[in-house]
Amino acid sequence: MGLPIIFSIDDDLQVLRAISRDLKTHYRDKYRVMSTALASEALESLLELQNKGEEIAIFISDQRMPEMQGVDFLEQAIKLFPYAKRVLLTAYSDTDAAIKAINDVQLDYYLMKPWDPPEEKLYPAIDELLNDWQGNYRPAFKGIKIIGYQFSPKSHEIKDFLAGNLVPYLWIDANSNDLGKQIIATNNLKPIDFPTVIFDDGTVLKTPTLIDIASRIGLNSSVKLPIYDVVIIGAGPAGLAASVYGASEGLSTLLIERKAPGGQAGTSSRIENYLGFPAGLSGTDLTRRAITQATRFGTEFISPQFVKEIKLKDQYKTIVLGDDTEINAKAVVITTGVDYRKLETPGIEEFTGKGIYYGAASTEAPTCGEKEVFILGGGNSAGQAAMYLSKFARMVYVIVRKNDLSSSMSSYLIDQINNTPNIEVLGCTEILEATGDDHLECLKLVDLNTSEERVAKADALFIFIGAKPYTDWVGLEIIKNNKGFIETGREMSSYSNYKQLWKKSRDPFLLETSSPGIFAAGDVRAGAMNRVTSAVGEGSMAISFVHQYLNEQ
Repeated sequence: MGLPIIFSIDDDLQVLRAISRDLKTHYRDKYRVMSTALASEALESLLELQNKGEEIAIFISDQRMPEMQGVDFLEQAIKLFPYAKRVLLTAYSDTDAAIKAINDVQLDYYLMKPWDPPEEKLYPAIDELLNDWQGNYRPAFKGIKIIGYQFSPKSHEIKDFLAGNLVPYLWIDANSNDLGKQIIATNNLKPIDFPTVIFDDGTVLKTPTLIDIASRIGLNSSVKLPIYDVVIIGAGPAGLAASVYGASEGLSTLLIERKAPGGQAGTSSRIENYLGFPAGLSGTDLTRRAITQATRFGTEFISPQFVKEIKLKDQYKTIVLGDDTEINAKAVVITTGVDYRKLETPGIEEFTGKGIYYGAASTEAPTCGEKEVFILGGGNSAGQAAMYLSKFARMVYVIVRKNDLSSSMSSYLIDQINNTPNIEVLGCTEILEATGDDHLECLKLVDLNTSEERVAKADALFIFIGAKPYTDWVGLEIIKNNKGFIETGREMSSYSNYKQLWKKSRDPFLLETSSPGIFAAGDVRAGAMNRVTSAVGEGSMAISFVHQYLNEQ
């Protein structure tokens, strides 16, 4: 965060130099002094400073300026920085204007020219005003700001993307936030412009795409090499582990992620059974450590980009991205993981992003203060989300079809949930319908034992059900099971088309697919254990097989 600013304006350059000199002499250690001679230039600078999140402590404006009188300038300036102190620089004959300004712009002080000596006529008055200002000063957030509507799928998408990529941001509700209303007015934003993203350099993007945002935060870098030793598709725990081991062992390594690193594990509020972290760690923390480690070893990272095809050319693999960029690789590791299964209940699709979310508990939790929140699912991800949301919500209800959580959730999480007073497990319960006007308001529930139906007030629903592998894009006749998970190793020999696809004299490596040199690891692989630790193990193990494959070539 930069120093608060003392901003002075005077069209007389000699006076401007004098006031700037005296201000810098006395305040440069605690304040930044800015000055200009043109009111129009000043107002443009102030808008940029506001969007950057800078703070103006005090305005010192000359009254008699040809472009705009000082009182008029202050009237415009306080729309951008309403809490700044206001000083009018006047000649003796301007005292009437100064008195009028006290009423028009709540002027704090008028300073007579000349102010020599400053030790008697300048600094005491400014010191007093700055002390008053500091008493109410709270540093503004310095970073990316998102302005939009709470129940907007596009707003949720941007928040989820930034949170998943470990980029801090400030969410500003366009309807209720005072800062938001001020920024909207000064930037002349309209409802059609939301969500609007303002970056820390003051750049304003209206309804940006994720690609637009990624390029601004340095994620979507261009491919640097004509060919890579290994390209890893998917930046969940398996992909991150593969990228760490690949790059650290000297392989030119590229990691491609369609959303945000960490996968489903990255959205977990607390992982307490991960080896070596007795106090637990969040999915965000695990992801941050892994990304830092991978990039330190030299992994290149592209996000958000999805792969739509892998083509074979001689011994090389060509990865085709969604924008038709082609990347050449000697070996490929598919670690695209799984998506939460979509719930086909009436109303769910209509309110997705408008109070209903797949995962994303950590992103939307701050908006759930003192509200009624529901979680659908009985796995560890649902349990971790319930514990996290219980810190914000008035009540958290966990909906499961079975009697209780014992068959699907780790015992340590069940114990925590049972000991949390504002979490209630609704066993043998199903959602029949989601209803509301422009966002989720109620859920119709049914007791599966008695068939009794009831309507419950619901401010938010977080869905953590099932696991659908992200493999629809995988072609090349790579063998998948009937649920879409990629088969690897000797398990493929039971498929009728295995011999037509596998033409190597050796057996496939343990994590190798039916296409030599293309490997699968983590939750996307048939038979995976669906645990973070096992995914990390498979990702690192895949690199060992990549080495063996490359040595054959």
